[in-house]
Amino acid sequence: MLLGNLKELKNDMINKDWTICSFIFKYKETEYIVLVKRFVGTEKRKNQYALVKLHFMKSDNLGDDMQVEANSNGLIIETQKLREYFGIEYADNLGNILKQFTERLGNAIPKTIPAGISDIERTAMVHSLSKSDSEDPNKIYCNKVKRNPNGGQRSEFNADKTKLLRASLFEYFRNDSSISFCFYADPKMENDDTTILRNFSK
Repeated sequence: MLLGNLKELKNDMINKDWTICSFIFKYKETEYIVLVKRFVGTEKRKNQYALVKLHFMKSDNLGDDMQVEANSNGLIIETQKLREYFGIEYADNLGNILKQFTERLGNAIPKTIPAGISDIERTAMVHSLSKSDSEDPNKIYCNKVKRNPNGGQRSEFNADKTKLLRASLFEYFRNDSSISFCFYADPKMENDDTTILRNFSK
């Protein structure tokens, strides 16, 4: 299994209640941030054998990205697309080169969610979660919490975004999924935990 760690990583994400995590992958002098995304909510599986979706982004340009489904055997993608994105030249022994590439990727995949993440990884994850939640990616400043009407539940994406940006605030409402966290693009809108809790209790 060239990407054998993916199964263990996915199980760890389920156990720790995360829809997303990240790791760093280096190939040909280029550093990539790789987001690992579970198929929940709006993240739909296209290939029935896919375990997770991998979202590759170049560290020096997050907009230069590629999303691809994957399982323990490898990436589910056309060879040409893979070659073009990672700059893999055509060669007679292309099969071996692609196998080496996949092995290298497999060695970079952690078995559990990495404990420490860099600021750029956090930014990439929050950006991705906002898009999955049909939110403006610039909305990163928490102003308040709200109880969802009609028994509505907060999305997994809203929960993960808050865990990344406002971990202490999330803990107050971890066990009450009827509460959602409201984010805004204007930094002046941000409130501290005390203010948010006081306003909510009113």
